[in-house]
Amino acid sequence: MASAESSAAGSMRKAPSMEWRWVSTEEEEDDDDGGGAGSRGAAAVGVVGRGGSFESEEEEEEKQRLIRTVRSVNWFDVEGNEVSVAQQLENSEEFDFGRTMFLALQTLAVVFGHIGIGPLYTFDVMFNKYPILGEDDVLGALSLVLYTLILMPLVKYVLVVLWANDDGEGGIFALYSSICRNAKVGLIPNQVQSEKWMPSFRLKLPTPELERSIKVKEKLESSLLLKKLLLGLVLFGTSMFISNGVITPAMSVLSAVSGLKVGVPNASQDIVVMISVALLVMLYSVQRYATSKVGFAIGPLLLIWFCCLGGIGIYNLSLYGPAAFKAFNPLYIIYYFGRNPFQAWLSLGGCLLCATGSEAIFSNLCYFPVKYVQSMFVLLVLPCLVLAYLGQAAFLIANQNSYEQIFFSSIPSGAFWPVFLLANLAALIASRTMTTAIFQCLKQSIALGCFPRLKIVHTSRKFMAKIYIPVVNWFLLVSCLSFIVLFRSIYDVGNAYAIAELGVMIMATIYVTIIMLLIWETNIVKVMSFVTVFLFLELIFFLSALSSVGDGGWALLIFASVLLMIMFIWNYGSKLKYDSEVKQKLSKDLMRKLGPNLGTIRAPGLGLVCSDIVKGVPAIFGHFLTSLPAIHSIIVFVCIRNVPVPVVPQSERFLFQRVCSRGYHMFRCIARYGYKDKKQEHNSVFERLLVEGLEKYIQREAVELSLQSEDDIDSDEEPPTPVKFITAPNGSLYTLDVPLLADYAPSTEVIPEASCSTPEQDLAVDYSQNLELELAFIKQAKQSGAVYLIDNPIVKARKDSWFFKKLVINYFFAFLRNNCRRAVMSMSIPQSNMLQVRLTSYV
Repeated sequence: MASAESSAAGSMRKAPSMEWRWVSTEEEEDDDDGGGAGSRGAAAVGVVGRGGSFESEEEEEEKQRLIRTVRSVNWFDVEGNEVSVAQQLENSEEFDFGRTMFLALQTLAVVFGHIGIGPLYTFDVMFNKYPILGEDDVLGALSLVLYTLILMPLVKYVLVVLWANDDGEGGIFALYSSICRNAKVGLIPNQVQSEKWMPSFRLKLPTPELERSIKVKEKLESSLLLKKLLLGLVLFGTSMFISNGVITPAMSVLSAVSGLKVGVPNASQDIVVMISVALLVMLYSVQRYATSKVGFAIGPLLLIWFCCLGGIGIYNLSLYGPAAFKAFNPLYIIYYFGRNPFQAWLSLGGCLLCATGSEAIFSNLCYFPVKYVQSMFVLLVLPCLVLAYLGQAAFLIANQNSYEQIFFSSIPSGAFWPVFLLANLAALIASRTMTTAIFQCLKQSIALGCFPRLKIVHTSRKFMAKIYIPVVNWFLLVSCLSFIVLFRSIYDVGNAYAIAELGVMIMATIYVTIIMLLIWETNIVKVMSFVTVFLFLELIFFLSALSSVGDGGWALLIFASVLLMIMFIWNYGSKLKYDSEVKQKLSKDLMRKLGPNLGTIRAPGLGLVCSDIVKGVPAIFGHFLTSLPAIHSIIVFVCIRNVPVPVVPQSERFLFQRVCSRGYHMFRCIARYGYKDKKQEHNSVFERLLVEGLEKYIQREAVELSLQSEDDIDSDEEPPTPVKFITAPNGSLYTLDVPLLADYAPSTEVIPEASCSTPEQDLAVDYSQNLELELAFIKQAKQSGAVYLIDNPIVKARKDSWFFKKLVINYFFAFLRNNCRRAVMSMSIPQSNMLQVRLTSYV
């Protein structure tokens, strides 16, 4: 025991950081039912005072005894700690001028590529609905555009929504994951208690000052209707965002190529469509390489594009006069609606196109600092866009009959072809960045269980956010080409474009409002001002866009409905499957009756039973026990969990907990991944890291068990079972509690001689010696090989289910499950190391 205590002291000195908390006995006893995997194994339990002395025994009689425990630290990977330190040092360094300029150019390339192409089509779509009858019409339309730019991208997104990022990650699912971390609103209750200890997964303790936030939290957690509503809204927003990603390439490239009609008056619309199709096929064909290779050249190109927009605007203002500046007077908006109310109402959908790309600013935030994005927008992007629209308005005031291809018509004749080429490149860049944003959005939705799992390819070793999803890439290409061939003009595509953008904006407003109330604890006046102003404006724009649904919006609504149905079916079926597995899990009483040998033969090796449940013994394990002639000497129930944080540190990747008593040699392991973590690990790497984590867990457990009382030793509240050894005539050592340890020959320093001890001492082994035996036993099992025992059930609805449920589960959900990837399949597991069982599970 002395050696164990000395090693405990050494280990505790090496701990990076530990937090002490006070809990009651009831909390500790509830750790299996509450899902606190690893909390007991990582906690040094004892009735210890703040000064370090033990309390009196009288306090043990209290109904609720306070226990001092340490923070759950899963000493998993030394390299993970080294990486964290390196990142901290890197983040603490001051940025030099070169790095600052590099980040500024990358911000332009990734964040602002989408919004920078608005001048190509905004006025074209607006004046297609509202004919120009005089100067006031142009000034009214320009005033609408200017204040839409100020309110939507600047005030809402750049100044407010960007701060709602999830550890640098933006998008509608980042907002939803932030809410899920601060309130239990997820419909699949598989969050483990230990996840709250992760640095990026901490909840603020409620205090009297947070009364309003607590009430909102309690209301969200207690209402099943609100949980379903939040999930439905995020699914709707995601379907609209993906639809937006389909419309963006079609609208951008088609409007850029349409400038060919100005340079070549005889060019027909068929030529424009064919060139657009060819450019999009080329774009999506190189999307995988563009994600990591071409990105460094995009920043300077977009810088030239924004400067070009501003330069053309200044040229037109100097040529046609400064009359366009009068549009900063908002009274022109009133005049605009007063002259022709119905046409002005219809043109609102086109006006919103100047703000398309606002959601992309948030979705493409990635790891760029918020202040960089804000500075680039205020100092460069917004001024250039304002000058571009002012210049086009000045051109329209002087040429009121030229309301088609306004941007290309306002270009100086000598600079037309260079600007035309630059516009097409900018359109392709905007399409590329929007496609990348969709990849990120889908990865987040897959990680949170809201979309079928797909193959994700990481295209960069250095930047984790750069990914490529082959199936989605080609699906977007086919969908985009279908929209172009179906509508053929930017006017019909523009109507669908506005609907998609507004659907995402409305969902962002709702979720940011909840974050203001729940997390930021913002003043209620500010919250009401935010939600009233922006939700009111967005609903007006949305209704205007819907009034033109017959011109092209109908196709987008059908497309978004199909996506929404896929996500709903997947989430609904996954929840039913999870609930069924939880109900069918094996009880611990049954495991205790079977005994340490589990009623069968324990063969050397490591058995990894893969399941989706985080608590208890999965039902499939009972099938393995009854069907297989033997079971492995070490059993680990592995659950791959996607937690709603961007990245899980390597040091906190695995959580471990014993299942039953020590003699069973069964453990539960929860492998946690954030929605930006790379999961394509080789099975040998996964096994090595898992075994290392298991060994460190056992060593950590030895430290804690040496500090606590005898009646708190077993993690399942059972009295510890002494390890009993017998010696064979040939000197080999056998034990009833550690099966198949015959081949292990311990040193004489570990096992005392039987002749020098009493019968009781022969049966009892010192705990430090038992630790060495268990570590050697795990090493022997790993050397014998690991086998993955995988349950791949056939999910069907019960016979007494209603017709719609049978249709959804038996056909649609089954089709999605059969054509998607499983979480464990992301690793390269050889067929010889895999045992897969397909049983029928009725839900």
